[in-house]
Amino acid sequence: MKYYSTNGKAPMANLEKAVVKGLAEDRGLYMPEEIKKLPKAFFDDMPKMRFQDIAFNVASAFFGDDVDLDALQDLVYDTLQFECPVVKVKDNIYSLELFHGPTLAFKDVGARFMARLLQYFLRQGGSVYGCDTAICSTVNVLVATSGDTGSAVANGFLGVEGIHVYVLYPKGKVSPIQECQFTTLGKNITAIEVDGVFDDCQALVKSAFMDKELNQHMKLTSANSINVARFLPQAFYYFNAVAQLIAQGHKPEDIVICVPSGNFGNICSALFGHQMGMPVKRFIASNNANDVFYNYLQTGKYEPKASVQTLANAMDVGDPSNFARIINLYSENGKLSPEETHQRITSLISGCTYNDEQIKEAMRQCYKETGYILDPHGACGYQALVDGLQPGEVGVFCETAHPAKFKEKVDDILGIDVEIPERLAAFMKGEKQSVPMTKDFEDFKKFLLKR
Repeated sequence: MKYYSTNGKAPMANLEKAVVKGLAEDRGLYMPEEIKKLPKAFFDDMPKMRFQDIAFNVASAFFGDDVDLDALQDLVYDTLQFECPVVKVKDNIYSLELFHGPTLAFKDVGARFMARLLQYFLRQGGSVYGCDTAICSTVNVLVATSGDTGSAVANGFLGVEGIHVYVLYPKGKVSPIQECQFTTLGKNITAIEVDGVFDDCQALVKSAFMDKELNQHMKLTSANSINVARFLPQAFYYFNAVAQLIAQGHKPEDIVICVPSGNFGNICSALFGHQMGMPVKRFIASNNANDVFYNYLQTGKYEPKASVQTLANAMDVGDPSNFARIINLYSENGKLSPEETHQRITSLISGCTYNDEQIKEAMRQCYKETGYILDPHGACGYQALVDGLQPGEVGVFCETAHPAKFKEKVDDILGIDVEIPERLAAFMKGEKQSVPMTKDFEDFKKFLLKR
């Protein structure tokens, strides 16, 4: 499989280069040249299949041309050592619980898969792209986080030989438990506390990829959803969710998937799954007050802006990277006009936006009516289904992280004492280790050049 850049000005890449480089030379995001349709027989059998078997079939279509199938199967089964159940919350609304992995967040799947895939290429004696010093025996993973990405990536790569991870996070803008999950690890994980917002962290990562001197000094890649190995595996659990709903007697033509969205890697993976034939009626992208995509759906104009801090901090993104992939996907790589592209997108995807007070009220109402505890991100997805489901439809929203990861907020809003799972409590006992950093790229560059 070959991969091209959304900006259309970089050479084609194979999977190894797309994973190792993360971002194309023209600052575009890599896209697979072909999205393979899965056969009818697979979808017929899917409701009776195990999660791991479903995922392996999907992974084979994505990566089977570039990774030995036996190795790919081992990689998938190693990644998915936990379930992502669909749980009925009320009436025709279900929660897709994606917080049963090591860090209790949905990004565990993509992060662990990418770590194992990168390790696979290193063991194959993979090439080094544009790096000419001895230090290039180590792959350096740069990841910007507004919350759960950092912890998922740090724990997914912890102790992996030949890889060092730098987690960039905005000072004072992630929850205390989230911060503990990547600042207390040590070993091959370095936490960098940036005096800015998530968009500043993301800008530092992108600038590092484009800096010639840095790339000659060290091999750089990203584990944000800009990397194809991070976002594509997230499609696994959408196929699994559809399989579970069909097994419960729901018709595919009635299924609506709602994704709380920030940098749009998660919903982007679901849309790729739809292109592969996954039977879903439509999608809802639910935003917090950072409503850039919602505004695009209404107007056809994409106007990024500075992010604002909200209760649902992992969605605090004002210029979502994966918007470029969505546009590329539905414009057929630029063949369709902006107007035609917008029409195709809005025919499949609707949007909504919720401020902090609306998020709090959604959490309270859901708990009062059902006893189900939502985190602020899941609350955006749940309320979108409450507001937007049509008669006869069944909706599933992503509950992206365990509510205990936002304990202070959830306890205060619901007036309860959320129990902290043992896995989270263990992180909180560690000592914080982080490097303070300005949002000036030259400062970040100097730091990396000294490594």
